Amino acid sequence: MGSQEVLGQAARLASSGLLLQVLFRLITFALNAFILRFLSKEIVGIVNVRLTLLYSTTIFLAREAFRRACLSGSTQRDWRQTINLLWLTVPLGVFWSLFLGWVWLRLLEVPDPNVVPHYGTGVVVFGLSAVVELLGEPFWVLAQAQMFVKLKVIAESLSVILKSVLTASLVLWLPHWGLYIFSLAQLFYTTVLVLCYVAYFKKLLGFPKSAKQQMLPVSRMTDLLPSILRSRAFVNWEEAKLTWSFFKQSFLKQILTEGERYVMTFLNVLNFGDQGVYDIVNNLGSLVARLIFQPIEESFYIFFAKVLEREKDATLQKQEDVAVAATVLESLLKLALLTGLTITVFGFAYSQLALDIYGGAMLSSGSGTTSQCWPCHLHSWCCPIS
Repeated sequence: MGSQEVLGQAARLASSGLLLQVLFRLITFALNAFILRFLSKEIVGIVNVRLTLLYSTTIFLAREAFRRACLSGSTQRDWRQTINLLWLTVPLGVFWSLFLGWVWLRLLEVPDPNVVPHYGTGVVVFGLSAVVELLGEPFWVLAQAQMFVKLKVIAESLSVILKSVLTASLVLWLPHWGLYIFSLAQLFYTTVLVLCYVAYFKKLLGFPKSAKQQMLPVSRMTDLLPSILRSRAFVNWEEAKLTWSFFKQSFLKQILTEGERYVMTFLNVLNFGDQGVYDIVNNLGSLVARLIFQPIEESFYIFFAKVLEREKDATLQKQEDVAVAATVLESLLKLALLTGLTITVFGFAYSQLALDIYGGAMLSSGSGTTSQCWPCHLHSWCCPIS
């Protein structure tokens, strides 16, 4: 596959990811605005900060490095070994889910059951949902490697929309269920997401001609399950070493991405109600990063991994591919810089108005807007220089 063709596929994947993120954010913002009128800020804080942090931390520790390693390197690989390596995310997910669940239940402050009921159930179900999502990891990595854009769009859109519909329905009809609502919705979301990938590959591999046209490295569904290889190692040890390397590199990224949630969760600097308000404001503030930068990062990581060979000098690689990669990198850096500067200029001026329109006085005149200054988010009206 030529570099220009890979670039085209990466661009399509990035644009589809951008559209998905727009859809997700619109649905999430509308759902939060709806929920705030039926449930307390404390429940929103527990779900959006405490339980979501449990879920994201489990997912990160179990799969992030595996994804990076298995999407890197040469396309001429033994996919049976790669799939075996990816299935190791499931036992890792079980371990981290149990360990972090114990921390969340025994070491962290437990909310008042009269204010936030069913907290223990929420911890268990959110941990379980992380393990369920890991069951689809081999399917996800293979789909990304083959750049199945439509599959990603359909699977993620359908799961998010159905989760939102279920959440809104339960909040409207059974608001007294508390965390049961969000726990069921989260488990339903991960289940639908995994089933979409499994159903797609089952249908695709059921027609050998279609699978051959897609140049899939597997020919039947059993090839996507872990298997013992008689003449080779169970996993590719080079990929396993690369996985450990990526884990060390991406750990800092996780701290920077979820740092404020870790601080609020482990240091109790805000009560649960203020955590809920902060999370909503934070989501608005990080809107550009989620809508534009995240899809670009995910899609063009695959582009660079396919065009350039890791740990190989640039002079020894195809100069045409190196030139294309350099041009793409320059364009992406310019896009990120211009977007960041634009949001910086207009964000300071219109952030309070945006919060007032979205959530009313609860967001625009709460404690977070008068006592804290987070320049990278939407608290700019409290800053003396704004």
